[in-house]
This record gives sequence, C-alpha cells and structure tokens, in this order.
Amino acid sequence: MSDELNDLYQQVIIDHSRHPRNFRKIEGDHREARGNNPLCGDKIIVYLQMENDIVKDVSFMGDGCAISLASASMMTEALKGKTKADVEKLFGQVHDMVAKGTPALDELGKLGALAGVNKFPMRVKCAILAWHAVSAAVKGDAEIVSTETEEGQKLS
Repeated sequence: MSDELNDLYQQVIIDHSRHPRNFRKIEGDHREARGNNPLCGDKIIVYLQMENDIVKDVSFMGDGCAISLASASMMTEALKGKTKADVEKLFGQVHDMVAKGTPALDELGKLGALAGVNKFPMRVKCAILAWHAVSAAVKGDAEIVSTETEEGQKLS
C-alpha cells in the first residue's frame, strides 16, 4: 500500500473516531446487541431496525478506542439498506480483511480503511467487535458478544 493511500486511510479512521456517524440509540421497535472487549475496554451497543430482512436503520453507542469507534461508525454507514445476507457477507469480508490480511475488495469502499489494522494484532478485536455485535443483532441474539469468552475462545 502506498504511503499516500495509507495516510488517507488513517485520516478516514481518525475522522470516524472523532465524529462517529449514527452514534445514537434507535427508538421504537429495534433489535440490539452488546459487544465487550475487556482487554481494550471497548463496550459497544448496536441498534438495528429490520424491515422484511432489510436493514432499515442501524446505529451504535458506547465507549472505545479510536479503531473500535471508527469501525462501528463506518459499519453503520455501510449496512443501511442491506439484506441480512448482505450483512453476513460484509461481515465475512471485513473479518477476513482485518483478521487474516485478505486484501481489501473494491466493493468494500471506505471499509477498506480498516485493512491496515491487520498489521496490529492487538487491534483486530477492536475493529471487529461492532461487526460481531451487529451479526448477533441480525440473528436476534441478545447475549453479550465478548472478545474473551468464558471457554477461553477469542473472537477475531
């Protein structure tokens, strides 16, 4: 990745972390899921309104590091109007890009800014936490999603 592209990606992440989009609670009928990353202290609540298997609205609230907030903010922008299947597909693509270092696909748009997180293994869980939470919300699973489970398994 060129230095110019890397700088642009860093600016996208900084902008989303300082000025998160869709940082609010959805009122009315909605699903929600909580995410917790005890190692970093990230705590996210994702709110989701579905209509006929389509994401009508999605938002989040919580506290976290810059990567966690930026990822959640970019996620909310990317998911509006998507189907349940689209959400799961995007989750897989972002997960593979961040956790496995799979190159960013053009179709990911701004989400490609998260590709550099792969170089910092301790930040992978920060970047993917909101995605695990929205996946749980889409499925209607209200349990808290944690990067550290009781069985010792770790989300990545």
